[in-house]
Amino acid sequence: MEAYERMLAKFGPQRWWPGDSPFEIMVGAVLVQNTAWRNVEQAIKNLRDAGVMEPYALYNVPPEELAELIRPAGYYQLKTKRLRNLLRFLVEEHDGSLESMFSVSLPSLREQLLAINGIGPETADAILLYAGGLPTFVVDTYSHRILARHGWLDYDASYNDIKDYFESTLPADAALYNEYHALLVRVGKDYCKRTAPNCEACPLAELLPASGVVEPF
Repeated sequence: MEAYERMLAKFGPQRWWPGDSPFEIMVGAVLVQNTAWRNVEQAIKNLRDAGVMEPYALYNVPPEELAELIRPAGYYQLKTKRLRNLLRFLVEEHDGSLESMFSVSLPSLREQLLAINGIGPETADAILLYAGGLPTFVVDTYSHRILARHGWLDYDASYNDIKDYFESTLPADAALYNEYHALLVRVGKDYCKRTAPNCEACPLAELLPASGVVEPF
């Protein structure tokens, strides 16, 4: 919590995740895989302009047309398949209702999302947290790097190790998890870079280990 308070004091609320609706956030969570958000924004704009940013409408878009709409997000053929897999689950299992989907218990729904081809842990947790408002911590490269460099976890810690670390040391609060993850991304982008990190100016500088050794990661 000390790390959280330091980051929040430095940056203020980050107001994540961008999106006009929970469904749009779900779509964005798939499209942002392996690309920058600015690329996703154009793809989402295309979907909005086409009038298909709704479960059944998007589900019924032919794959070739969907691929063209999301082309700006990169890897558009692969992401078309992944997005359609998620849409199939939402429409066929929950009649297109996010309310129905998010009414499933968190552990069960997380398992179901992870069983969808193309939905990994980070994407599943982003959907659950940012679209569903459910208390599950999202882990990414930035959070892994920051924790490892501060000696809070090992460099070879797994996704689940990091997730369990956060969830066992923080209250189970979706709003807190939301803001915490966003702040870690901000620190990772602005200060805790893979090489040549700017540790002196970082809001977490005083929490670094006494050795002061920061490995490229």
